[in-house]
Amino acid sequence: MKDTVRIANGQGFWGDSILGPIRLLREGPIDYLTLDYLAEVTMSIMQKQKSRDPSKGYATDFVRLIDRILPDLQRTGTRVVANAGGVNPKACMQAVLEVCRRHGASGVQVAIVEGDDILEKLDDLLAAGETFTNMDTGEPLSSVRDRVTSANVYLGAFPIAEALDRGAQIVITGRGTDPGLVIGPMIHEFGWKADDHDLLAAGTVAGHIVECGAQCTGGNYTDWRTIPDLAMIGYPIIEMAPEGTFVITKHPGTGGRVDQRTVTHQLAYEMGDPAAYITPDVVADFTSARLEENGRDRLRIHGVRGLPPTPTYKVSMSYSDGWKAVGQLTISGPDALEKARLCSEIVWQRLAYDGFEYAPEERLVEFLGANVCHAGIEIPGMGTPSEIVLRMGVRGPDRAAVDRFGSELVPLVTSGPPGVTGFAGGRPKATEIIGYWPALMSKERVSTRVTVTES
Repeated sequence: MKDTVRIANGQGFWGDSILGPIRLLREGPIDYLTLDYLAEVTMSIMQKQKSRDPSKGYATDFVRLIDRILPDLQRTGTRVVANAGGVNPKACMQAVLEVCRRHGASGVQVAIVEGDDILEKLDDLLAAGETFTNMDTGEPLSSVRDRVTSANVYLGAFPIAEALDRGAQIVITGRGTDPGLVIGPMIHEFGWKADDHDLLAAGTVAGHIVECGAQCTGGNYTDWRTIPDLAMIGYPIIEMAPEGTFVITKHPGTGGRVDQRTVTHQLAYEMGDPAAYITPDVVADFTSARLEENGRDRLRIHGVRGLPPTPTYKVSMSYSDGWKAVGQLTISGPDALEKARLCSEIVWQRLAYDGFEYAPEERLVEFLGANVCHAGIEIPGMGTPSEIVLRMGVRGPDRAAVDRFGSELVPLVTSGPPGVTGFAGGRPKATEIIGYWPALMSKERVSTRVTVTES
């Protein structure tokens, strides 16, 4: 058993910089590279891609990344854990294997974890007694069942550990918990068991800290002026010990900073009850964590406590929830805000004349540059803006009515007040709205599968 395992996270979301993981591999030693691609709406986008093309439905960026870093992975022996499989882990695995073949890299063990996608089983699960009641509203799933586009269970870390136990160098999962990506390697390396609640809770805290990539090393930080070299910000590394004590750090010489303040910023991110952070593997008490600075850019964390997990999995579903169209124009020159307000009224009046009216809750009007991002918070000294971005939109169940809105925004360039520009994007068109449906279901009705294939 190793004394310390170094687990780095180089991806905070689908669209994060490709340089994060590349630099993590090149700037210093790590044992594991984790990559987090999935958000709730991402699963629905991937499901739609798969419905159009059975070979799609995964994070294609991941495959391009493996193409870039495969020589580094072979040189260093670093193992990769990523939830890039989305709703089609098999297709993602085949794409990665094809990359290995192109590089002449034989013997690379690539694993997938399946079982999270329950979309095709929804009706059977409902018949078996699962209710899938919306956790936020209390509504029954029957109210949107015919519009559900994706349904995925948040799996835990033990299937990832199984894949690593079976020799996988690259592990691809679908939907799972964000911390699970780093807990899986810990379980594999240290032999943690399902009832090691304090250890699993420590891994959960560590995983939560690094899950957003550089957001814990100085990115998105309130005192941003104090953060050195944001251009080359270092991505986070966990140095975990078998007893659950760990250090958050980054490679020496990289930008950003690791200290109590930067890490605490991330600890509070997306937090409900800090004393009961619920995951499939454990209920972690974040308030029990003790933070101590352990040298430059090193924060030691210990004392984390955990409780047994709940008998349910969280399920993330998405459903079609109507249509929207949003567009924007720039209003410049003197009295920009007054002119922008007039522009918005012109649009609504012209649409009403043509028989298209929208309820107040279906309308969006924003004046970017007039404190809209901090509405309700007094910011003195704003003065009178000399340019405003007028952002307007509508939503509703009728696609034609939503599309009709888009044709009245651009004409303001010649038939509204002076100073209107910024119409290069053309008319805004109706796009589908994806609704989010969180629910719970019994763990007993979910089965996971691990498959390992060699290149």
